[in-house]
Amino acid sequence: MFGGKGGVGKTTCATSCAIWAAEHGRNTLIISTDPAHSLGDSLGIELKLGELTPIDKVKNLTALEIDPQKKVTELQGIAEINPMKDLGMDGMMGEMVQGMFEGMIGDNEQGKALNLPGIDETLAFGKVLEYIETDHDFDLIIFDTAPTGHTLRLLGLPETLSSWIGRMLKFRLKLGKFFGKFKGLFGGEDTQPDNSLEVLEKMNNSILRARADLTDPKINSFVIVMIPEEMAIAETGRLLNELIKFGIPNSYIIVNQFYKDDLELCAFCKSRRAMQKRNLKKINNIFKDKLGKNVIIAPLYKDEIREIDTLKEFGTHLIY
Repeated sequence: MFGGKGGVGKTTCATSCAIWAAEHGRNTLIISTDPAHSLGDSLGIELKLGELTPIDKVKNLTALEIDPQKKVTELQGIAEINPMKDLGMDGMMGEMVQGMFEGMIGDNEQGKALNLPGIDETLAFGKVLEYIETDHDFDLIIFDTAPTGHTLRLLGLPETLSSWIGRMLKFRLKLGKFFGKFKGLFGGEDTQPDNSLEVLEKMNNSILRARADLTDPKINSFVIVMIPEEMAIAETGRLLNELIKFGIPNSYIIVNQFYKDDLELCAFCKSRRAMQKRNLKKINNIFKDKLGKNVIIAPLYKDEIREIDTLKEFGTHLIY
């Protein structure tokens, strides 16, 4: 998983590493979980949202951008409860029970459903679950995550969703008893079996397994991408604290967009390079010397780093 502050080059670093891994024999999938997708732009290839796209110029590489609109109704359907349907009632009695139900859980623009946690992060985590829970042919999956705030919510979702599903399970059990009394009282009959409890329990077990995998250093690693500036140092520190809190392994920090010493620079750029060097000392002192992280320096390019050949070249600064 690659993450960090917005605009530091996460997608560039993630894509370069994915190309390197694929060219060295690993069947690699790179997934963008950022709602503002830039993976296709980085590769210089048009990606169809929600579809696996083999990258013709790189053997063993496949790319995917999640389509939030396609999946949102599926996720909302997990929570959907229709009392009239469950009770087998219609007419005035059904409307009465529906009104009682809405009073219990509240109404919202999605219809009669309990609110899911942040939908973008839930969709992203759903994709993580999909590749943990199902068989696939990929040796390596690289997640190009959204900026820090979104990513922290993503990493916190196992606990959030597990708690949410626990409340849903209790709620469904209570409703089941409530519906049963009304069915007996008014002669309503089941129109179809209700397997929602089983679905929720399976989902909760999947989330627990995902949490175990995300915290296993043999399976997962979080690569932080940053730039040598004070604000990035502060945000990286907060991100590291959250990774420790969630138990997510992290060994590597990429310091991107660093002015190289062999460049002929104007007075403005010389001042920027001096600032970067001061901040690099802080980065090494805090993250490398004190915390034992591997700090990788990636140079600033004069042109955009995009499309396969340039990404390959950039990857030589990351993999050594």
